[in-house]
Amino acid sequence: MEAHWILLGLLSFCSFSSCQECNEQLLENTDFPGTDIATLYSPDVRHCQLLCTQHPSCLFFTFIRPDWIRDDRHFYCYLKSTPSGKPKTQSPLLGVTSGYSLKSCTQPQQSCLSQVYQNIDFPGADYKFLFTADYQECQRACTHDPGCQFFTFANELFSADNIRYKCHLKFSWIAPVIPRIETKGGVVSGFSHNSHQTQFWNSECKSSIFQSTDIPGKNIQMLLAASVEHCQYLCSAHPTCTYFSYVSESFKCYLKKDENYMVSVAKNGVTSGLPTRFCQPENSWVKVAHERVDFQGSDIRYELMDDPDTCQRTCTDNPNCQFYTYVYETFFDVTHRRRCYLKRVISLPAPPKVTKLSNVVSGFAQRNCVV
Repeated sequence: MEAHWILLGLLSFCSFSSCQECNEQLLENTDFPGTDIATLYSPDVRHCQLLCTQHPSCLFFTFIRPDWIRDDRHFYCYLKSTPSGKPKTQSPLLGVTSGYSLKSCTQPQQSCLSQVYQNIDFPGADYKFLFTADYQECQRACTHDPGCQFFTFANELFSADNIRYKCHLKFSWIAPVIPRIETKGGVVSGFSHNSHQTQFWNSECKSSIFQSTDIPGKNIQMLLAASVEHCQYLCSAHPTCTYFSYVSESFKCYLKKDENYMVSVAKNGVTSGLPTRFCQPENSWVKVAHERVDFQGSDIRYELMDDPDTCQRTCTDNPNCQFYTYVYETFFDVTHRRRCYLKRVISLPAPPKVTKLSNVVSGFAQRNCVV
């Protein structure tokens, strides 16, 4: 366990209501300068606030609005934190809006992103294209496609006439992706039993796993996974993943795409397989506790507990917790013993970039919206 966990634990502990009251106020033309911990893109200030809320350490933020004129940093969402939980300073600044994390507020777990954005593009993250009569049909197509999180539609006035009416369906991770995993004695890690969400199908999935088998090349993304079943879940969640290979020693999960061929070779230490789609997946992997495995970083806070089962139940009962690491009493550093680290990452649909572009409309899937 790294030394900086102490500071992270204290900072993330103060992200909860014990250190910060619910404050939904948005401060227009007010900057919280400095203390940045991450910079992301958001189409509006409410989306930026939700990113801050889901980030494990963010306590407040500043959003650069589209009417900002000093430079081209439109739609920047600056996530921020301090040990006190409050901005060090506030200053007037035209074109920005600042506010606070909603971690301390009572709110639904799934956020409905109903706003559509005229003349705003979400460039990148495309995985499927089709032509639709209007942006409403494009949004419906996105909503009914499980892999689509947001879209951009080019209307009938778009400058390039050959892509008018084109609907770009786009993907981002809403499944929790663990940023760092490593082998470490004296710890055990696992998942919230509520972290695996799926649609319900009548037929059960038939899992296709190939032991001691590698499928070389064709990589589209490398992620970290705690097990081959976790890797299969990640492949199933990605709309273009056709198969995967998992290296158990390094926890590396290689998502791959080739719709025409799958060539495999025998290789010790590597397990490959196929995604599960349009069926009810078996999710016992969520309930597995991984001994001598450390899910590093992404701490919300830590609490002292007597056993890992209590840590797991605490994570499952906490709607903000997605995964955890528990430190045994036998751990070499007495400072960290009996600590249960509750963890999460951002799972809100988030475009990789947001820019101004005439005659396009962008927005999000409406699967989380109540009709």
